[in-house]
Amino acid sequence: MRTTSSLRGRRTKLIAVAGLATCAVLATGCSSSGSDNSSKGSTNSNSNAKITLKIGTFGQFGYKEAGLYKEYQAAHPNITIVEDTNTDAQKYWDALKTHMAAGSSVDDIQAIEVGYIAEATSKMADKFVDLSKAPGVDSSAWVDYKWKQATTTGGQTIGLGTDIGPMAVCYRKDLFAKAGLPTDRDAVGKLWAGSWEKYLQVGKQFQAKAPAGTKFVDSSGGIFNAVVSSQPEQYTNAQGELVYDKSAGVQKAWNLSVQAIQDGLSTGLQQFDQGGTWAAGFKTGKFATVSCPSWMTGWIQTNAGDTAKGKWDIAAAPVAANWGGSFLGVPKVGQHQDEAIKLATWLTAPEQQAKIFAKFGNIPSTKAGLDSPEVQNAKLEYFNNAPTGKIYSDIAKSIAPAPIGPWDGQVKDIITKNGLLDIEQHHTDPAKAWSNVVNAIKDKTDN
Repeated sequence: MRTTSSLRGRRTKLIAVAGLATCAVLATGCSSSGSDNSSKGSTNSNSNAKITLKIGTFGQFGYKEAGLYKEYQAAHPNITIVEDTNTDAQKYWDALKTHMAAGSSVDDIQAIEVGYIAEATSKMADKFVDLSKAPGVDSSAWVDYKWKQATTTGGQTIGLGTDIGPMAVCYRKDLFAKAGLPTDRDAVGKLWAGSWEKYLQVGKQFQAKAPAGTKFVDSSGGIFNAVVSSQPEQYTNAQGELVYDKSAGVQKAWNLSVQAIQDGLSTGLQQFDQGGTWAAGFKTGKFATVSCPSWMTGWIQTNAGDTAKGKWDIAAAPVAANWGGSFLGVPKVGQHQDEAIKLATWLTAPEQQAKIFAKFGNIPSTKAGLDSPEVQNAKLEYFNNAPTGKIYSDIAKSIAPAPIGPWDGQVKDIITKNGLLDIEQHHTDPAKAWSNVVNAIKDKTDN
């Protein structure tokens, strides 16, 4: 997902200010709909002509699950929407960059994960339509940092914000009960309130009495993403310099993740792996907690299935954090540019964002969406009617954005997949694993 060039000497590069530590989340294969055509608008002179709009996404954006594609198609009978999706965000991003550079095999709408938005605004802005000028788009509709993330220093906005990732902790009530721990969401939140160190201490208590074959947490990578997402400085500093190797936030997240591995709290699985082993772990009860940004609730419902309904609940995270969030961009080479802009604008409007949250859990990135009754009063029956709207919107409003840079998504991926998985699955010494991470990042970024 990331081909890169040197960041050295680029002090003037746009650094998008974000409240997210890149999602580790999923990814999509770039498919097909584009062709190398220079039209800046629709290729259809007849507005009623039958067309297919292709939207490339990674993971689960909730559009299909919330019925939005069907709703839009019912209002626009000439349009058919096809979604291309995958689970590996890195591969999605690498493929998208390749296709964008070639000017072909690009979808009409392409999702961009927040970990890659700074790379897109600084290196690929000329490949995307400026959506700040799109009909019906009002920059003030989004929370301020979300709009700025996708806007270049020259004022071009290459993507409309879909969601943000305020984070809680999702946990299995039944497994907590078997381990002799509280199960009430408020009581659970108090167990680890204020510190990720306390979270791991609770993990050791759980592990001492855990059902056979069950671990406290789904993955060390999940711990890393959760902890680093709560830190004021992550991979990039305010001057645009890549500082992962000096960042106190990264070091804290690494150390706690390694500790979780050494204490036997993690399953050793890789989040969002393409083989589906991690996803299957939800159904088999392989782990008791997951660091849970709002979009993760949709993953849990999908993968844990009906048999786990009512077994999951949601508690406050140890520290307020924001992990994840994405954008919809419209490539200039798309075949149906005008129609794609209209669809992207509609999908990211507050009304649609509220519908997605109510049905699927992705929290809005628009102000009106966050304040809407659909969000504020939302409860998820699957999670014991947890007041998810109140939980996540309150967290969203308390987040202090951290700087993000062009390399953040790639660095995060190398740390979690190359570094922590080597320790967990291959028993690599942590110091050696970190050295390997640094070398891999240098190879990738020339830093």
